[in-house]
Amino acid sequence: MNDFAHTTATPDFDTAAIARGARRKRATAIAGIATALVVAGAGTALAVGGVAGSSHTSKPAAPAAADNTTFLVRTSDGTIAKESLGGAPSTRARMILVHFRLTPNFTRVKKADCPQPQDAVVSLSPHAPTVLNEGDTVLVTTCYR
Repeated sequence: MNDFAHTTATPDFDTAAIARGARRKRATAIAGIATALVVAGAGTALAVGGVAGSSHTSKPAAPAAADNTTFLVRTSDGTIAKESLGGAPSTRARMILVHFRLTPNFTRVKKADCPQPQDAVVSLSPHAPTVLNEGDTVLVTTCYR
C-alpha cells in the first residue's frame, strides 16, 4: 500500500496566484457595481457628497418655500434633487451645477456683509420651487467686499 501512495505526484497549488485572482475579481466586482450605480443615477449622492461634501436628496422633493440659494433639478432617473449653495464658494457651486449638467452663469455684487469666504454664493436664479432640467442656465450671484 505504501508503494502505491509514494508513486503518485503531489498536487502543487499556487496559493499566491489564487489569492491574487480572488482580489482581482473582488475589485472588478466593486468597480462594476459602483459604475452601475453612477450610470443608473443612484450614485449621484456618492459623487456629489464625496467630492463636494454637500447634502443631496434623490427622493422627490415637494415644492416648498426655500431661500434663494436652493435649487431643484430633475435627475436622469426622473427624481428631483434638492441642493443648497448658500455661502458656498463659486468654484464649488460651478462643480455642483456642472455635475447636474446645468450651465452656470456667474455675476458678482459688492456687499459689506459678504459671508466668508469671499466669492460666496448669495443667490440663484431660477431657484426653488422652480424645477430645473438638464441643459438649463442658472444665474449665480456671488459677493465680494
